[in-house]
Amino acid sequence: MSQTNQAVQAKKTDKELYDYQQGAISQIFEKFDSEREDYHLLYQLPTGGGKTVIFSEMVRQYLKNHKKKVLIMTHRVELCNQTSKMLDGFGVTNKVVNSKANLDDQADYSCFVAMVETLNNRLNDNMLDISDVGLVIIDEAHYNSFTKLFKFFEKSFILGVTATPLSSNKELPMKDNYDELITGETIENLIENEFLARAETYAYDMGLTSLEVGSNGDYTVKSSEDLYSSPAMLQKLIDAYKRHSLGKKTLIFNNGINTSISVYYAFKEAGIPIMHLDNTATKKQRKQILEWFHETPDAILTSVSILTTGFDEPTIDTIILNRATKSLTLYYQMIGRGSRILNNKSKFTTIDLGNNLYRFGPWGADLDWQLIFKSPNWYADRIKDDEAIESNFKHDLSEEVKEEFSKSEDTYFDIKQTYKDAVAKGESSKVVLERSIEHHAKICIENSEDVYDALALAKLLKEDINQRIETYAKCISRSTYNFLKWLKDDYQKKLNSYLRTNFDEKFEEIHGFPPEDE
Repeated sequence: MSQTNQAVQAKKTDKELYDYQQGAISQIFEKFDSEREDYHLLYQLPTGGGKTVIFSEMVRQYLKNHKKKVLIMTHRVELCNQTSKMLDGFGVTNKVVNSKANLDDQADYSCFVAMVETLNNRLNDNMLDISDVGLVIIDEAHYNSFTKLFKFFEKSFILGVTATPLSSNKELPMKDNYDELITGETIENLIENEFLARAETYAYDMGLTSLEVGSNGDYTVKSSEDLYSSPAMLQKLIDAYKRHSLGKKTLIFNNGINTSISVYYAFKEAGIPIMHLDNTATKKQRKQILEWFHETPDAILTSVSILTTGFDEPTIDTIILNRATKSLTLYYQMIGRGSRILNNKSKFTTIDLGNNLYRFGPWGADLDWQLIFKSPNWYADRIKDDEAIESNFKHDLSEEVKEEFSKSEDTYFDIKQTYKDAVAKGESSKVVLERSIEHHAKICIENSEDVYDALALAKLLKEDINQRIETYAKCISRSTYNFLKWLKDDYQKKLNSYLRTNFDEKFEEIHGFPPEDE
C-alpha cells in the first residue's frame, strides 16, 4: 500500500489532512520563511485534490504563528461562501467582504474572504484596512481579474492556487505575475490512490471548421450556437447520450445559452428528464434546480460555463462536452466536475462532441506544468487546429447506417490513399471517384437481394458520399460550393446508374450465384 493509500485509511474527519496535503503546506511555508515578504508563489493541484482544505489549514497555522492578517480572494460568490464555511470548519473566524458587508467591525477579524470586484471597489474607496495583511491567497488564480489588485499588496506574500497554471489570456502569462510554480500531486497519482475517479472517454469525430475564433482566443458563442443548435447536432447529442449514458446522472456543457435551451427542449421531447441552468437564474431557482439534480438518479443538467468552478456534485456519472474549446483550463475544469469519488464510484464517463480530446490529449495525461508555466506560448502554438485534427479522421458510416450493411466486412474507403496511389501511377484523379463508386456499389450489392434493395441502400450513403467528396476536393484543391454540390449530385447519379447496369454481374461475382428472378 502506498503512502497516499495509508493516508486514505488514516483519515477520520474532514479536518485531518492527507500526507500530500501536509507536504504541500510544508513546501509553501518553506518558501514563506525563506523568500522575500512580497514573494508571489503559485501552487497547482488538480480539481478534487483539496486546494481549499490546504489553504484553510495554512491560514489556521499562519494566524497562530504570525501577528498579521490574511485575505483570501475568489472570483465567484459561491466560492466565497464555500471558502468561508471551510475556514469555519478549521476554527478560523473570518469575515466575508461582499457587496452587503458592514465593515465597521473589521478590526475584530484577522481573516477576510472577498469577491474580487467587491474588494476592488472597497479598496479604491479606502473602506478596508489592509495595512497589516501579510498573506494573500488567490483561489482560481488563472483568472486575470485578480492582477489589478496586486498593486494594493506590495508588502504581502501572495499565494495563487489553481488546477491549471495557464492564464486565461495569452497576452498576460502567469509567469509575469508569479515568481515560481510548485506543482502538487498529478491526476494519475490521485486516481491511483483513490482520491479521484478515472475518466472513460468516448470521442466523436466532429466537423468544426465552421467555428470562428473570437478576440479572447476561444470559439465564438455565435458560431458555436449556429452549429450545435442545429437539428443534426442535437440528434447526435441525444444518440451519444443514449449509447453511453442512458439513465445515468449527466452534466452537459454548452457554449451559449441558446444551445443549452435547445438541448433542454430536444431531451424533453425525447421524454428524458432534464433541466437547464444559466446565469440568469435567481438564487432560489438555482438552488431548486441543483437540489433536483442531486436527488434525481437519472437527472440531466444542461448549462453553459457557470458550473465549471465551485460546483461539487460527486453523484455525477457522465460529463458531456457539447462544445469545443481552445482553453486547456476550461477542458480540465469541465471534465473535473465528474471526477469526485463517492462510495464505490471509481470511474465516470466523458462524451466529447468538440474534438477536445484530439486537441489537448486525455484528461489527466502527464502535462509538464512547469514548462507550460514558463513557456505558455510554446505550449499554445503546439495545440492542433481543427483542419489538422479533421485531416486525421477516418470517416466511416454512422453506427445506425452500418447496421444496414452488416454483411460487408469493410465499409471504409480511404479517398486520400487512393488519390496518392493514383498520382504515383500517373493516373487521372477521376479514377479516385470511380473506385469509390465501385466500393459503394459493392457494399450495396452485398446487402441486397435485388437491384431495388441496392438502390434503397445507396440513398442511405448520402452523408458518406458527402464526406468522400469533401476529402477528394481537398486532395485536388478545389472546394467552391457549386463545384462540391455538382460533384455530390453527379456521384449519386453515377452510383445509381452503376447499380442498375452491373447489379446482376456483380451479385454473381460476390455470391457465386445469380440473383433470383422475380
